[in-house]
Amino acid sequence: MNWQINSGRPVYMQLVEQIQRAVLNGEYAPGSKFPAVRELAADAGVNPNTMQRALQVLEQSGLLCVENRTAGRVVTQDKALIERLCSDEARNAAERFCREMVQMGKTAEETVDLIHECEKKGIFDGE
Repeated sequence: MNWQINSGRPVYMQLVEQIQRAVLNGEYAPGSKFPAVRELAADAGVNPNTMQRALQVLEQSGLLCVENRTAGRVVTQDKALIERLCSDEARNAAERFCREMVQMGKTAEETVDLIHECEKKGIFDGE
């Protein structure tokens, strides 16, 4: 995972968002074993306690589960939960984009035109 930690926001919340995005993007499959706290913390360059706090938030959301104390964490197998979180994330991103367009003085019609331009460039096809 390519960690990006910035100042100005709690580090653990940035970790939560980045891990959630990795799960929603399929980097970690439903039911797969999740890396250990120390491994993730070392990879992200953060204190293990900070990573532990982030993982606890993800457990509370249901995205990560503890099977038993020795097996560690796994990604939820609840595909409906993953789909709902993915839809929420997409909706939030769309709302941020629309707010930015309004701040730039763009109308709804101009914003839709920009999206159509992106579609013509193949952005929705992964290009």
